[in-house]
Amino acid sequence: MSQADYPRVMIAAPKSGSGKTSLVCGLLKLLMKTGKRPVSFKCGPDYIDPMFHRRVLGIPSWNLDTFFTDGETVCSLMAAHAGEISVIEGVMGFFDGLGGTSLRASSYEVAAATETPVILVVDVKGMSRSVVPLLKGFAGYGDRKLLRGVILNRVSPMLYPAMKAMIEAETDLAVLGYLPVTPHADWGSRHLGLVQADEITDFRDKIEALSCELEKTLDLEALLAIAAGAPDLPAKTADSRKDVSAGLRPDEMQPPLPVRIGVARDEAFTFYYEENLSMLEALGAELVPFSPLRDKAIPDVDGLLFGGGYPELHASALEANESMRRSVREAALADMPILGECGGFMYLEDSLTLEGRCYQMAGVLTGGTEMKERLVRFGYVTLTAATDEALYLPKGESIRAHEFHYFDSTDNGSAFTAVKPSGRASWPCMRVFRQVLAGYPHLYYASNPAFAANFVAACRRRKESRTEVIH
Repeated sequence: MSQADYPRVMIAAPKSGSGKTSLVCGLLKLLMKTGKRPVSFKCGPDYIDPMFHRRVLGIPSWNLDTFFTDGETVCSLMAAHAGEISVIEGVMGFFDGLGGTSLRASSYEVAAATETPVILVVDVKGMSRSVVPLLKGFAGYGDRKLLRGVILNRVSPMLYPAMKAMIEAETDLAVLGYLPVTPHADWGSRHLGLVQADEITDFRDKIEALSCELEKTLDLEALLAIAAGAPDLPAKTADSRKDVSAGLRPDEMQPPLPVRIGVARDEAFTFYYEENLSMLEALGAELVPFSPLRDKAIPDVDGLLFGGGYPELHASALEANESMRRSVREAALADMPILGECGGFMYLEDSLTLEGRCYQMAGVLTGGTEMKERLVRFGYVTLTAATDEALYLPKGESIRAHEFHYFDSTDNGSAFTAVKPSGRASWPCMRVFRQVLAGYPHLYYASNPAFAANFVAACRRRKESRTEVIH
């Protein structure tokens, strides 16, 4: 695939709650029904929306984030995973970036970095002519004029023709269609946003309903023409796994001994950046999924990865699986390399307290976690190793991450220092115990590939030491 062969479009919005995810899921399904092979991306650090995409497509959805990595790397990630047509879902409002005051890490910045044409989905319930100045403002704002069209959400079929004519008469934007109110295709939400796609029992029916509506109300050919008109990607199309060996010693860069890394993956642990998993595989790791909810013990592996998710919703079942908790604890005591992020960190601690009840967790790390009345931390951070014992990064090196949690721990650790992008707030974080590194931040490996390389190298050293003992 040459650089000119990357048809792509971003679905963005003026604000959160405009219907981006519903529209994108319906569009992906419609594209599949017409014989296309779409792939999807999500702007920003979100986990939940990509899970919706994945359930529609049956293949991973990828994150594009210009805080985590530079624009060239974002383009490389897109090039590495692009398909016949790429659909990017924006994050928040189109121009909403760091701290609510910057364009950095906004959907606009991702669209500018990848030179992707943008379709704005606008919730016009309760609006009529006011949509025109809104669209004029969005179309004219910013150095790069990226908006090519608009889709109206929650508009009646009777009102749509007049609104389309009005918008096209007074702006340069093509009105590509609309989505009427579809209560039978709605899904719920919780404190981290949408419920997860796998929790919606009639998900396929809802997506089918959305795609059927769009089949009637969306000018798909016009949208495809906009996507096909995207210019060449502005950066090299190097594989997203480039430089994964950065930070390894020469002896660690020899033909590697294959390693197996267990990945906790069930209803309680679902939050993983696909780019992180892809990087681990590129480094020679075989990823072995297992369930802390249902399996009796960890699989035969050389390392463990516990991602985020909703362990609090499954605290009773996690506590009841005593043999798994014991297996994880014994692996940690045997110096198995283990990473725990957010929900994974919560599971590795002694206990989880929810609504006054204390549930026993794996007990790898002393202390416990408890839900608070309000959001404890939210947003991007840069983590810098504060000690030589930080594990997987030497003192002074950094990796970027994101936090979003209502729980807090009695001991958040001090192996790393977290700093907000503004530089106006910082705090210690990340626990270390033997070869275990865990904390609330969700790490993004591509922001410092040496972290992933060093973790896999530690898993390989453990495998080698076990092999020597056996022989």
